[in-house]
Amino acid sequence: MRLLLPALALACALPALPQELPAAASSVPSGEAGISGFVDLGYRWVGTGGSFNTYRSVVDLGSGPKLLGTEFTISDPKHRLFDSVTVRAYNWGDDPYATLHVDVRRHKLYDFSADYRNIAYYSNLPSFADPRLSGGVTLNEQSLDTRQRMGSYQLTLLPESWLVPYLVYDRNSSTGNGVATFVSNDDEFPVGSIVTNSTNNYRGGARIEQRRFHVTLEQGGTTFRDDQQLGMAAGSGTNYGNSFSAVLGQKLDLTSLSQAYRVRGDSIYTKALLTANIASWFDLYGQFLFSQPRSTVNYQQFDSGNQILLSQLIFYTGEQSIASAVSKLPHTTGSLGAELRPFRQLRLLPSWFTDRMHTSSSDVNAQTLTGTSLASGPATINSLLSNKLVNNYNQAELSAMLEVMPKVTLRAGYRYVWGNASDVILPVAELAAVETGTVRRNVALAGIAYRPLTKVSLNADFEDGVSTGSYFRTSLYNYQKGRVRGRYQVTPSLSLAASVSVLNNNNPNAGLHYDYLSHQETASFLFAPAGGKRWDFQGSYTRSTLRSEISYLDPAYERPGISFYRDNSHVATGYFDANLPVQKTRIVKLSLGGSLYMSSGSNPTHFYQPLARLSMPVNKTLAWVSEWRYYGFEENFYGYQAFRTQMVTTGMRLTK
Repeated sequence: MRLLLPALALACALPALPQELPAAASSVPSGEAGISGFVDLGYRWVGTGGSFNTYRSVVDLGSGPKLLGTEFTISDPKHRLFDSVTVRAYNWGDDPYATLHVDVRRHKLYDFSADYRNIAYYSNLPSFADPRLSGGVTLNEQSLDTRQRMGSYQLTLLPESWLVPYLVYDRNSSTGNGVATFVSNDDEFPVGSIVTNSTNNYRGGARIEQRRFHVTLEQGGTTFRDDQQLGMAAGSGTNYGNSFSAVLGQKLDLTSLSQAYRVRGDSIYTKALLTANIASWFDLYGQFLFSQPRSTVNYQQFDSGNQILLSQLIFYTGEQSIASAVSKLPHTTGSLGAELRPFRQLRLLPSWFTDRMHTSSSDVNAQTLTGTSLASGPATINSLLSNKLVNNYNQAELSAMLEVMPKVTLRAGYRYVWGNASDVILPVAELAAVETGTVRRNVALAGIAYRPLTKVSLNADFEDGVSTGSYFRTSLYNYQKGRVRGRYQVTPSLSLAASVSVLNNNNPNAGLHYDYLSHQETASFLFAPAGGKRWDFQGSYTRSTLRSEISYLDPAYERPGISFYRDNSHVATGYFDANLPVQKTRIVKLSLGGSLYMSSGSNPTHFYQPLARLSMPVNKTLAWVSEWRYYGFEENFYGYQAFRTQMVTTGMRLTK
């Protein structure tokens, strides 16, 4: 369920407004400059009962005035500085997902596009990452309340010529606060945190577009910064952490903390892309990317309390730690593929991919402990570490598609994956100095496409993989994956679709015994008499099952255990749309429907979201739009996380 909440928030809290609010046709006379489009302004009332933190983590829609959406185009028939400017904006007014997109075009001269997104990320489920929950404490020790802003700006020159230069600037930044844990030897202490990070990407290049081939050459660079602070002011009380048992007869605690790290990085990279039609029966494509990021880290920590250094059995009441590190990461990625058609019924698709990453780093750390249990007084510990990480990943695949009959196409193929990774830390410390891993996987591929009738289509795909090594405990190992999809156009007004997918993964290695099984069945329909001119009705139903079982070592008692997780879920949606004519030129639009999610298993959860939407024209250019939504969320094992929300939004749409 923890992995499902972000998907629920995206699917339910952030509706696809552009589909609900189609752009109106332009009423600007031909040959005259003008503006056409619409703007929706409104106000939303939200009433929430239950856990407000869970509501914000899942939905997070707020009250107040809103720019619900706008789309408009400014045109200049005289083509002076531009031909057209198109603007799209949705969900402005402190909503969790606000977007703005601008396109400016001048025929054969330039294209400019700007895309901006402002996303609120809030995660504060009381039961998550809370080892003290059994004691009645509901505190998410890994919570965040941040704003992420993403912008992308691209200028393309001479867009219809054979040589097309372009410049692009991308920026991704995030700021906010939350709760994190200060880890100190045998205990963890939840404290407040402040996070700030940003990435800037500058790139430019040219596309060469010819009849038989296409080449893109690009040079770019990135800058990166990441700052985080953990703090607890002196005099604010005593933090006893998550462990209430004594260590060597003494109780650990934290009375003040100032911890901060500062990361700075940059990279220069080169990219090349190629697609070519070598012959009428032979297409070739490939790409190459090389980058060499560099980063520096500066860290400082000052804390006080009753702490212990377990490696040397030293109790202390004050600590100062200062560290710095530097790393380089040359990274090469390449791929090559082709499509060969020796005769009309046969297609051969060979491909190869490689990714090679080598990292080297060094670290200098100086730690001073005061108020120690040593008779000699303060203790100073200096360390110098170096690290080297090597990761090589390769994949080769050959697929063949054969049209055995006019209505039947078969696909068969083979994929081989191999790679290795090693991590070396010097000098030898408490952890292993050298760790290595290998990946070896053989995969058989199969598929069929069957179209017995014009209105009926069936597709099936299957993979069977066998591995002799993997990097991670939950990676694909010995697995089978399949999917079947079908579609039937019963009548011009009624269409049906269904799909079934299964993934079975098993790692039988001693001490691991990982088993994973998931399957999903989906059925949907669309009934739109007369093309939906008067009304239409659509719905879908999905049933999914997930089962996971893996062995682990209990870190507290160093004894083996089994982690078992199971989830059986049902998801249903249904929407009825009606166009009710009140006059020849005025149509009232009514929408009714909603969705529900119900699951049982390790964390039974119910989530309901009905809605009703009404659009009523006032005159030719003005319409009244209103919407009602209800959110109901509950978990059987964590009743205090339930919430219920009534939401009403109303406003006016102005169309020109």
